[in-house]
Amino acid sequence: MTVDNTLHVIAGTFVMISVLLGYYVNPWWFAFTFFVGANLFQSGLTKWCLMADILRKLGLKDELPCDKKSAS
Repeated sequence: MTVDNTLHVIAGTFVMISVLLGYYVNPWWFAFTFFVGANLFQSGLTKWCLMADILRKLGLKDELPCDKKSAS
């Protein structure tokens, strides 16, 4: 998996879990949903994402080798 794919999986998972927790446990969990959305918004504007940096340090690549060949 690439950084981009993993980032989408993590963000989607966080949103789904926090919505379920907000509905079934405590409405304050919706603040976490807002936090995830705010981070996605910020990274779209600034082109920087802390989670992407963490995933790169963990060894994930930005794109797969076959993606590089088809891009040229």
